[in-house]
Amino acid sequence: MKKLFLIIGAPGSGKTTDAEIIAKRNSDKIAHYSTGELLREEVKKGTPLGATIASFIDEGKLVPLEIVIDTIVTAIKNSDKDVIIIDGFPRSVEQMKALDEILSKNPDIKLEAVIEVVVSEETAKERVLGRARGADDNEKVFENRMRVYLEPLPEIESFYEKKGVLTKIDGERSIEEIVEEMEKFILSRV
Repeated sequence: MKKLFLIIGAPGSGKTTDAEIIAKRNSDKIAHYSTGELLREEVKKGTPLGATIASFIDEGKLVPLEIVIDTIVTAIKNSDKDVIIIDGFPRSVEQMKALDEILSKNPDIKLEAVIEVVVSEETAKERVLGRARGADDNEKVFENRMRVYLEPLPEIESFYEKKGVLTKIDGERSIEEIVEEMEKFILSRV
């Protein structure tokens, strides 16, 4: 039985860093994936699926939902670890519903929890603009990314609250404090 933990949060909430640290500390039992990373890996493999993904990426188009979900589920099933953390997913109500449908047909994968790293828009903005890793780390792009994150959030929160799997963690603290709380929570469920 694979145990799945989804970590969601605003841009700059630290969700990827948190997940990476937890997976590294518990590498004997926890695997961590990010959706974009999984898609790029599939392209590198040179599989027919990878070629399809590349055709969308090369044209600057979004990879279709079914392919994203299929790539995630394949990674989960093929992982040699029983505990899987995926950060930054779901990003939309459509992704959430599609994943839920897939999980309902795969009793060997159990969604243990959706962990939301909660930060204020002000903190998220300071962190993203402060790190300025690339051309997409500017105020206009940040505001668009924040809007894309916030619009479906109430429906996503409500959906997972009704399932009893939503947990919120205060992301306004230090990375060490957040990781410690998240790690303790994940390990208590495995």
